[in-house]
Amino acid sequence: MKKTLLTLISVFTIISISYAQNPYNPIGQQTKLTPSQKMEKYFNPITTAVPFLLIAPDARAAGMGDIGSCSSPDANSQHHNPSKYVFSKSKFGISFSYSPWLTSLSKSLGISLAYLGTYWKITDMDAIAFSLRYFHLGTIDFTDEYGQVYANPRPNEFAIDFTYARKLSDVFSMAITPRFIYSNITASYDMYSSSGKPGLAGAADLSMCYEQDFRTKGLENSTVRLGINISNMGNKMTYSSNASPDARDFLPANLKIGLSYTMDFDKYNSLAILGEMSKLLVPTPPKYAFDTVTHERYIVAGRSNKVSAAQGIFQSFYDAPAGFMEELYEIAWSFGLEYSYNNLLFVRTGGFFESKYKGNRKYITVGAGIHYNIFQIDVSYLFAISQQHHPLEHTLRFTLSFDLKSFQKDEIKRQDKPIRDF
Repeated sequence: MKKTLLTLISVFTIISISYAQNPYNPIGQQTKLTPSQKMEKYFNPITTAVPFLLIAPDARAAGMGDIGSCSSPDANSQHHNPSKYVFSKSKFGISFSYSPWLTSLSKSLGISLAYLGTYWKITDMDAIAFSLRYFHLGTIDFTDEYGQVYANPRPNEFAIDFTYARKLSDVFSMAITPRFIYSNITASYDMYSSSGKPGLAGAADLSMCYEQDFRTKGLENSTVRLGINISNMGNKMTYSSNASPDARDFLPANLKIGLSYTMDFDKYNSLAILGEMSKLLVPTPPKYAFDTVTHERYIVAGRSNKVSAAQGIFQSFYDAPAGFMEELYEIAWSFGLEYSYNNLLFVRTGGFFESKYKGNRKYITVGAGIHYNIFQIDVSYLFAISQQHHPLEHTLRFTLSFDLKSFQKDEIKRQDKPIRDF
């Protein structure tokens, strides 16, 4: 009996040691490794289709660490948080932004992102907006096995969207933004078959904004803004006409929550402090093991990401293979500062920080802007501070805006918002 007991203990010990060599136990029990140790062994970023939808298109937000969900409204709020439009002091605005891409690698590639945004306040309670985003991927040479060029496709992607925003109270608003997405990154060409096609998708954003003015001792005025935007909720995308549902890719559904505090020191000087968190609402890839008997993969940690787009949004909050700690690693953080002198000169800076286990994007940004009469021009510049290089590293980005408020003989009569003492 003792020999049998010792034998069982020995076998159990050997099995336990075997499982301990893997942070994930195939029988569902995790070993006692710290979350950081688990993540060190399993770099696990999330990938999606059409990631160009997440790029901050305008130089103003780009100068503040890509923050825009909680900044003051402008013509580019369509991308960051369209519900801010109803809090705009202007009736109409339009802007054009241009961002060269991968210039640090080669200026001859011709890759760039262009963005057009415009809005119109119908009343003090309602606003509509429109934007067009175009991503040009340059010219690609397709060659055969002998190195002969037989095609020069020019792949591109674009998205068109429309917004309706409305105030639900003096300090709170919501907006809905339907979007059409076209992605032709393969230039409708498939080297293995004739099944290649552009990717098409429909999506929508839901956004909210809270804006409250405060009386603060020592300040002319102070404003708090809270912005929430859930973007790119839509169907999965494919570039093949015969792809199965499981082979389709998720759109980059994304949650952004931002908070800002603006201090007006006097009639000429103001400073805005902004912070934002963002998280992809896309399932985390599970961890697989290979069965040497059946020659098939099976999931040892996490959940299957072969789910519908709607289920993927909810599942993204609890499906990380390393548990809750990995879910926290999927949150990216940004901060920003914007100084304004007489609403004429703007100076900005900010930073963006992503976990090294989820992509390792870390960069600092600086920017400036000049507002004269109806024109405003903004520029920004990006410095990568991690080993992961950024496509916009050492690149100047530009935005030209037109604020047509001065053309309005009768400015919008803004309802007096309640001002609280702080």
